[in-house]
Amino acid sequence: MAAPVQQNVGGVEEAAVEEEPRVLEPGAAPFGNFPHYSRFHSPEQRLRLLPPELLSRLFPQGPETKPILGLDVGCNSGDLSVALYKHFLSLRDGETYSDASREFHLLCCDIDPVLVERAEKECPFPDALTFITLDFMNQRNRKVLLSSFLSQFGRSVFDIGFCMSITMWIHLNHGDHGLWEFLAHLSSLCHYLLVEPQPWKCYRAAARRLRKLGLHDFDHFHSLAIRGDMANQIVKILTQDHGMELVCCFGNTSWDRSLLLFRAKQTTETHPIPESLIEGKERNTLRSWR
Repeated sequence: MAAPVQQNVGGVEEAAVEEEPRVLEPGAAPFGNFPHYSRFHSPEQRLRLLPPELLSRLFPQGPETKPILGLDVGCNSGDLSVALYKHFLSLRDGETYSDASREFHLLCCDIDPVLVERAEKECPFPDALTFITLDFMNQRNRKVLLSSFLSQFGRSVFDIGFCMSITMWIHLNHGDHGLWEFLAHLSSLCHYLLVEPQPWKCYRAAARRLRKLGLHDFDHFHSLAIRGDMANQIVKILTQDHGMELVCCFGNTSWDRSLLLFRAKQTTETHPIPESLIEGKERNTLRSWR
């Protein structure tokens, strides 16, 4: 229902602002496509755990340095995408794409066209960040859109992928096999992969809040065999099934989500792990997974 109309002092009609508890309730969006996600989990909580020089360590400049290409899956309205771009290029507020010391192009996708449109309108770096509407589980569309972007740079894979609090939504909507396939696709598309898995308690909360709001429950929730310690489950799938290795865990956010950096094993020769990350690997690696 449209918002009621009221008269303001100047005589211009404007829509009255209504509270929308259902929209803002965590778990109410069945695909995680909250219209104001950064109100729940601010980008700063992730950024404080990630070293600003991470990309320069992973991809040191050489005589023929190529642009760094990133893929952000489940970008929502782009707040975190922009924050990551600024953070890794050490750009202060007001600085522009031309001020960056390194060329970094980020393809950001989300299933919600409304959120993507908002991201495009509000992005301060339109030359460096590209936003597209994409259901990542749609193989045909994924191949066409991602290949189109990569071909602009003469590349076939991304340097780094970002999967920030999206694994649960893939899992709930596509089941165990869907999660396995999602991680398989990501691992085949990226040299490095930064993953922030949601813990199992978030699954229960998402299902409970949908029921509370009178919405249809997730089709796969009760039949999921992959459950429990989801960070360790993600590590197992990526390392045992999809040819990646866990480089390090950067720690946990205040809402108890790990930031895990993986590397495709076949990139060993072209992208050696920086010594600074190797030194802390034993300390930072999740030791309890099997």
